Amino acid sequence: MLTTVERLLFVRRVPIFKELRDDFIVRLAAVMNELSFSSNYTIFKAGDEGRSLYIVISGKVRIHIEQQQLAVFTKGESFGEMAVFDSQPRSASATTTEACECLELTQEQLYDAIDETPEIAVNIIGILSRRIRELNDKINSVRMRE
Repeated sequence: MLTTVERLLFVRRVPIFKELRDDFIVRLAAVMNELSFSSNYTIFKAGDEGRSLYIVISGKVRIHIEQQQLAVFTKGESFGEMAVFDSQPRSASATTTEACECLELTQEQLYDAIDETPEIAVNIIGILSRRIRELNDKINSVRMRE
């Protein structure tokens, strides 16, 4: 478990919260749940309802569709944003590859944060766009090898 100060310092360095006011970061850090998962634990499955996004404090989380790995997230990286925004079922599963701790930001907390500080939405959109481009690059490189 992170102390209050450690949590604040950690959240301050998370890319989706970059350049946000300190008073906002303090309030946001205070409302997020800290969760611990064992190795090989399924945080969510494709098809599940998505009402939270997660930020890795420690450990690694693999995002996958069945056995096809899409991404691996480590300290300071967020995952699960898509379902929070579009209220659709999860498009992939998230499974820990080692013991893992995460912060959870619920849809309601995120929407309240966006109401107060819209820059957070811009930061998340930027991260999601970068991930789509990376997946497109992977698909194109596989096609070129065929």
